[in-house]
Amino acid sequence: MSKKRVLLIFGTRPEAIKMAPVVHELWKHPEVIEPIVCVTAQHRQMLDQVLDLFGIIPDIDLNLMQEDQTLASLTSRTVEAITEVLEDVRPDVVLVQGDTTTAMAAALASFYRRIPVGHVEAGLRTKDRYNPFPEEINRRMISVLATYHFAPTYTAARALIQEGIPEDSVFVTGNTVIDALLMTVRKEFKPEFKFPLDGRKVILVTAHRRENFGKPLENICYALRKIAQRNPEVEIVYPVHLNPNVWKPVWTILSGQERIHLIEPMWYLPFTHLMKSAYLILTDSGGIQEEAPALGKPVLVLRHVTERPEAVEAGTVKLVGTDPQRIVEETERLLYDREAYNRMAQAVSPYGDGHAAERIVKVILDII
Repeated sequence: MSKKRVLLIFGTRPEAIKMAPVVHELWKHPEVIEPIVCVTAQHRQMLDQVLDLFGIIPDIDLNLMQEDQTLASLTSRTVEAITEVLEDVRPDVVLVQGDTTTAMAAALASFYRRIPVGHVEAGLRTKDRYNPFPEEINRRMISVLATYHFAPTYTAARALIQEGIPEDSVFVTGNTVIDALLMTVRKEFKPEFKFPLDGRKVILVTAHRRENFGKPLENICYALRKIAQRNPEVEIVYPVHLNPNVWKPVWTILSGQERIHLIEPMWYLPFTHLMKSAYLILTDSGGIQEEAPALGKPVLVLRHVTERPEAVEAGTVKLVGTDPQRIVEETERLLYDREAYNRMAQAVSPYGDGHAAERIVKVILDII
C-alpha cells in the first residue's frame, strides 16, 4: 500500500504550537503516512522559535513575510505560493489550523485544486465579523472550504452543525494546545530575568490583537500603569509583540514605570514556565485563554467578545474589555479577594486532556 501524503501548512507561532503535536503524532506512522510540513513564515522570527523547540524542520519554507505587509498582499502571495506547492506535492489531504490568513489562503488554494482540507480547531465563533479581525471571517471561510472539521469542544462542534456542516464530518478532539503545553511544561526549565520575581505577585500580560490597536491598547497600558502604582507587591511582566502598532504605544506609555517589565517576545518554553509561575494573566490572546486554565491560572481577557465561551462558562476566564477602570477593578479583585481568585484558579479547564493530536491522526488514518 502506498503512503498517503499529509501536507501541514502553517505560518505563525500559535499555529506552530498547535500543529506541533499533530506533526509528532503523524511521525509515529511512517509506514502509512508521509507528513510534509510547509511553512509560510507569516511571522518569521516567532515561528522559528517554536519549530526549534519541537524539533520540526520544514520540508518547504515559503518565507513570505514582508515588512509592513497588508492582509491583501499577504493573502494573494500565499494563495499563489501554496498553489505551486500543491501542484508539486500532490497531497491526499491538507491540514490547516485556526484562523490565520495562512490557514484561510491554504484552504482556498486546496479547494481550487479539489484537495480535501482538515481544519484543526474548527468551530470557534464570536458571531461578530469584525471582532476579532480578520480571524472571525477567516475561520468561517475555512469551515465552508474544509472537508474534515476537528472541533476542540462540543460547543465548537454545535456551532459548525448549526451552520449546516454535515455532522459526520465534525470530530470533537480536544484542543492540541493542551498537548503542546503538557509536552513543554514537563521539560526542566527555570526562566532567568534581570529583575526579581520570587515572592512577588506576578501579573503576566500579552496584548497584541489587531482590533485593540490604537485607543484600546493605550487604555490597557494606562490600566497597567495604575495597577503597578497602586499595588506595590505586584510585578507586571509584558512580553511586547514586535508589531510597531503594539510596541510603540506600549513603550511610550509604560517604559520607565517601576515594577513594569517590558521584555522581548519570549520563546514558547520560557513563556509556558512564566505562565506557570504567574499569579494571574491579562491577555487578548486566544491561545492563552486555553493554556492558562490548564495551569490553574485565572485569566482576565482584554476583549469584549471571545470565540472561547467554554472558558467563560467554566469560570476560568473573565471578559473585562479595554476600559481602564474595569481592568484595574477586576485585577485588584483577584489580588485581594482570595475566594474570587480560588473560584477561577480551581475551575476545570474545558479544553481537553492532552490527547487531541492522537484523536485527529486516528481520524486521518481512518479516512485516507
